[in-house]
Amino acid sequence: MNQFVEQIEEQMKQLLPAKRYVHTVGVAYMAASLAMCYGENVEKSMIAGLLHDNAKYIPFEVAFEECKKAGIEVSECERNSPMLLHGKLGAYYARTKYGIHDEEILSSIVYHTTGKPAMTFLEKNIFLSDYIEVHRTQNTKPILDMIRTTAFKNLDLSVYYALDNTLQFLKFNNRLIDRMSFDALEYYKVKVNKGK
Repeated sequence: MNQFVEQIEEQMKQLLPAKRYVHTVGVAYMAASLAMCYGENVEKSMIAGLLHDNAKYIPFEVAFEECKKAGIEVSECERNSPMLLHGKLGAYYARTKYGIHDEEILSSIVYHTTGKPAMTFLEKNIFLSDYIEVHRTQNTKPILDMIRTTAFKNLDLSVYYALDNTLQFLKFNNRLIDRMSFDALEYYKVKVNKGK
């Protein structure tokens, strides 16, 4: 691990509550593992994984104000479910506080919660790594294990399973669903069906 990555990891250790820091490091190492598996950039994956939740604990009112000041558009869904803002705000902080100017890293931070259609490898990697990192213990453990296994064989299929499982959970619990997640699910549903 290079010095820049170590520096970001140390900053996240100081910033995040202990449990969230453990999750963050888990995401970074899962992202690195997937990058190695697919012959992609390990360092970029580590950086994006370490920074994906850097704005997670900003109070809602402050997050809205920060977005307004930075000119970040806030959707109706984000107004009603402000925790969705931490991706956009996290990408802004990654650029302004942590010196990240790689657009793919920034985009992977923006979309790590909702996903989006036609994601790059890094966007898929961070979306999935956040979902499957080893400290995740959702009630749907058999499904989670299957998604983890699939991630190292077929990234698109794994993204589809993760999106489908997430949307089913949100619908069952009467939670708001970002339009981007619906669009991402439809995109990956078509893509995996074409691949059969």
